[in-house]
Amino acid sequence: MGANREIAGKRRLRGNRVSHANNKTIHYQRPNTQERRLFVPELGLYHRVRVAMSTLKTIDKLGGLTSFVLHSDPVKLPPKLRQLRRVLVKKGLH
Repeated sequence: MGANREIAGKRRLRGNRVSHANNKTIHYQRPNTQERRLFVPELGLYHRVRVAMSTLKTIDKLGGLTSFVLHSDPVKLPPKLRQLRRVLVKKGLH
């Protein structure tokens, strides 16, 4: 599974480039992904994540990585973030 699909389910978009002669060429648009270190203040550590920028805006809107992980469905999270979620729940942050 690609890094984009791990957190937010983002995929590349498929479409056609069409010339004036109506020749069609397959074209893909990829999400804007960056590798970021996000701070988890409850644990006092940074967590390295490859995330789409639109997802990063959502994480900021929810108040940080901790809030995002706790409000997400654990089944949809990648193994690293699922483990982080378990640690946060054990600390009583749920």
